[in-house]
Amino acid sequence: MTAVIIEDENIASRRLANLVAELAPEIEIAGQITSVENGRVWFDNNPLPDLIFLDIQLNDGYGFDILDFLEDHPPVIFTTAYNEYAIRGFKYNGLDYLLKPIDKKDLKKALAKYRKNYTDIDTSIDQDQLERIKKLFNKEYKKRFMIKVGNHFNTFNVEDIAYFKSHDGIIFLYSYNGQQYPIEYSIDQLEEILDPVHFFRINRKYMVSVKAVIEIHSYFNSRLLLKLKPKDDEQIIVSRERTSNFKKWLDL
Repeated sequence: MTAVIIEDENIASRRLANLVAELAPEIEIAGQITSVENGRVWFDNNPLPDLIFLDIQLNDGYGFDILDFLEDHPPVIFTTAYNEYAIRGFKYNGLDYLLKPIDKKDLKKALAKYRKNYTDIDTSIDQDQLERIKKLFNKEYKKRFMIKVGNHFNTFNVEDIAYFKSHDGIIFLYSYNGQQYPIEYSIDQLEEILDPVHFFRINRKYMVSVKAVIEIHSYFNSRLLLKLKPKDDEQIIVSRERTSNFKKWLDL
C-alpha cells in the first residue's frame, strides 16, 4: 500500500511522514512532492499511489491543480492551514480534511476511515463529514480579553490588539496605543482561540495581527524580518518553517 505527500514545507512533510509511519506502518510513502510542477512530473513517471495526502495551497498553485491534471486519482486526505476549501475538497474524493498543525488523533481517525473504505470508496459527503465542515465554519473565536489592572479590570477588543509576545515565560498583550499587559494564556492557547484570518503565530514568541504588520524585509536563511506597530525593541523574525504560510496568510 503506497501514499504520496504533497506539501511545500519540508518540516510539515517530514512530520506527516513520521506520523503515518507511526500510525499506519503498512503504508509506504512513495514520494514527497513540493509543488504543482513537481507533482505533474512525478505522476507522469510513477504509478498512481493508493492514497494522497494533499496540501491545498502550494508555492506555485493549488493542490487541486494536480488532481485536475490526473484523469483519475486515488482517495485524498487534505492537509491545510485554511478551512475555506473544505466543501470543494470533498468533491475531489476527499476522505478527510485536516487543519494544520495536524492533530495526531484526527490523522488516526482519517487513516482508520481509509483502511475501512479504500477498496470501496464512497465519494459522497456523509454525515460525519458534514459535521466536520460545520465545525470548521462555525467555530467561535475569542472577541475580547479582560485584563486586571491594579484593583480594576480593562476590556480589550481583539481588533484593538496589535500582537502578543512571550517574555520570561509570561505572555503580554500589546495594544495599538502602546499599552502592554500580562495575560494568563500561552501562545499555543492563543493560536487556538484567535481567528486565524486576523492573527498569525510567526514564531515561538509572537502572535501578530495582520493590521500590526507595516513592513516586511527579506532575512537570511529564508526568513522574514517584520516591523510592527507599535514598535518593539526586539528583532521580529518569521521562522523559516512558518514563512510560506505567513505569505499566504497576508495574501488572503
